[in-house]
Amino acid sequence: NNVKSALYRKHYVISRATESTALAKFFSSVRPISTNHELIRIGGNSDGGYLIPNDLAGVNVCFSPGVSLVANFEADLASRGISCFLADYSVDAPPIINHLFHFEKKFLGLTEDSMYTTLESWIERNASNQREFILQMDIEGGEYPVIFDTSPETLRKFRILVIEFHSMHSLYDIYGFDLIDLTFRKLLRDFDVVHIHPNNYAKPIKHGKYEIPPYMEFTFLRKDRIKMRQATLTFPHPLDRKNVSRNEDFALPACWFGDN
Repeated sequence: NNVKSALYRKHYVISRATESTALAKFFSSVRPISTNHELIRIGGNSDGGYLIPNDLAGVNVCFSPGVSLVANFEADLASRGISCFLADYSVDAPPIINHLFHFEKKFLGLTEDSMYTTLESWIERNASNQREFILQMDIEGGEYPVIFDTSPETLRKFRILVIEFHSMHSLYDIYGFDLIDLTFRKLLRDFDVVHIHPNNYAKPIKHGKYEIPPYMEFTFLRKDRIKMRQATLTFPHPLDRKNVSRNEDFALPACWFGDN
């Protein structure tokens, strides 16, 4: 206890490490697959561009929380006739003006007030009688509580999910592992991972035979849209691009798609 207290005063915390078997099981569960829908790049060749399955027929709406200074993904979708609902309390308007953009100055969260909106109420206000949406979410760690708070019925209204997950290296800590593992378990009931791209803003953190990039972009496709499944064994994808041009790039570590 004295050692723990001394370390805490120096801003160090001792916690229990995740067992290797639990990590191996997690990595196995999120291995990306190739499907009957090839991947295409939406949003240009820099940060704000993502790979999604070419399964956009019948998709008319995108919900995109976390606008900041980039809206290339939404602009690309709008050029295809897809209406984009954007939300971010940290800015007053999207960086691009488009007649298919519908902006709310709110963060996505767990309450409904002047600063926050929930995903379910946001959808209810704007597309209550629709489904087959795209979700593009980059909300700086808020993705975990939002996914927990959203009902499976609402999540199933989305055909494609593009989510940047933050603090993924917390998988090494048993408490962080539980949060991330439960989040992915909820999504994987109805969706398959079809692409993973590590954000090169920060290098992977190594522990034993594992490497975990702190920031990772995942693309999911709802299971009922998939007619063919095949393990994806080659990374990066030819359409992948750096998030941060000045930083050294790196490929997705093999533990995310190979044998563990």
